[in-house]
Amino acid sequence: MSCSKNEVAPSITPDAVSQSADATRDNHLAMGNPSGATANSANYWNYLLSKSQFAMSYHRDRGTPNWVSWHLSSAWLGSTPRQDNFAPDNTLPTGWYRPTSTSYTGSGFDRGHNCPSADRTGSVADNTATFLMSNMIPQAPNNNQRTWANLENYCRTLVNAGNELYIICGSYGKGGTGTNGYATTLDAGRVTVPAQVWKVIVVLPEGSSDAARVTTGTRVIAINTPNDNGLLTTWGSYRTTVDAIEAATGYDILSAVSASVQSVVEARVDNGPTS
Repeated sequence: MSCSKNEVAPSITPDAVSQSADATRDNHLAMGNPSGATANSANYWNYLLSKSQFAMSYHRDRGTPNWVSWHLSSAWLGSTPRQDNFAPDNTLPTGWYRPTSTSYTGSGFDRGHNCPSADRTGSVADNTATFLMSNMIPQAPNNNQRTWANLENYCRTLVNAGNELYIICGSYGKGGTGTNGYATTLDAGRVTVPAQVWKVIVVLPEGSSDAARVTTGTRVIAINTPNDNGLLTTWGSYRTTVDAIEAATGYDILSAVSASVQSVVEARVDNGPTS
């Protein structure tokens, strides 16, 4: 997640990532559809919104995504600058409230990206998609600009080392603490402030048939942070298990991976490097 142009920029500059000739742009839901979201507007609490840059489950009444899932390889990365063109998502169903670029103004919360701007620098269109408000949650500034910025930059170092990642980011609960203190909603109650923000990252060497290549030895990073401005800067302090996130959300996060592999990797807390 990354902040807007009128918010303090993350303190870490992403490392340059060189494109691999073998890297491809793959299916954002290759690891599964965590909540079984469908593109049926009657399912307003679990609406599947698929874009070429990411896929998500959107909750109309929260005004935020439940989760966003995306593939990250060097094929997605280039030299396109950050567009900062926050905008309502006009592809949401007719009649639904569409949060705008000013929905969070004065709230003490950042417009926190789920799929980060710096993960989509291959073209202006790709970067612009990350600034749709459907990709945002109200996020405590220190959570967004420090802890999550550190993790996002680390993910891109993994890509630079020849890996491809599948990343699922989500939030749940109600009520967080930003620079103005505790709040449960913004924008006249139309946008819910989440209590927790989580992310699951599957790390694979570049290749194909990705879900089938996940083994019990595959590195899976799961973190879960409170949406609080007093957060530590070290993302590794918030590592947890996929099982714990699933218990909190009711999702089946890596449903496309074999059950026997899931049972091992989802129960393990990552202890790998953090930078």
